[in-house]
Amino acid sequence: MPSYVFPAHDIVGLPVAGTAELFPVRRVYCVGRNYAAHAREMGFDPEREPPFFFCKPNDSAAVLPVAEGVVTELPYPPATANLHYECELVVAIGKGGSNISVQDAAAHIFGYGVGLDMTRRDLQFTMRDAGRPWEIGKAFDYSAPVGVLTRAAEAGDIGHASITLEVDGTLKQNSTIAHLIWNVSETIANLSTLFTLQPGDLIFSGTPEGVGPVVRGQTLVGRIDGLAELSARMV
Repeated sequence: MPSYVFPAHDIVGLPVAGTAELFPVRRVYCVGRNYAAHAREMGFDPEREPPFFFCKPNDSAAVLPVAEGVVTELPYPPATANLHYECELVVAIGKGGSNISVQDAAAHIFGYGVGLDMTRRDLQFTMRDAGRPWEIGKAFDYSAPVGVLTRAAEAGDIGHASITLEVDGTLKQNSTIAHLIWNVSETIANLSTLFTLQPGDLIFSGTPEGVGPVVRGQTLVGRIDGLAELSARMV
């Protein structure tokens, strides 16, 4: 056994529906502006842009206790006055590879979950407008909570599932996975030309229109048909 200068970090794990096993998280990839209506609400033309990606720390996805039917407490991050929610389908990779074809992509999927791509929008825009990386706006602590994962074979027709997000019971986002500009298989294929995917990777597939601010005390509920919902209260 190797000896480390301080105790090694714990493996980050997500719960899997119907089992006591955890899904070990390796990397967290995110697709930017992958719904046409969301791209437009952010001021961009979705017809001209191929997929692009950014990353979050793996522990941003699973540092909170998450269980089906339980409201998770999500800490409001520092250094922002404009925290936004973005509800997304999260794809959990169970088989690695590079240069994966669109036709073979589904065989690499372990399962799916509901995720929140939390964004310090003010910091993101400051960095974007200065031509600098987005990390302080996107890759902070607790920025990518993910609900209980559902195995792909048990998730139903995920490609046509509805996706919604409510804030304190008010519907804010309402779309379907079919409205993705780049569908799940195309996203996996494209991403695998840039990185060698490995079991344990997560892909946040993009958010529909309706993103907006959330403050302390409000509760977010993200739902995707066939998957466990994710409830989080800002504290």
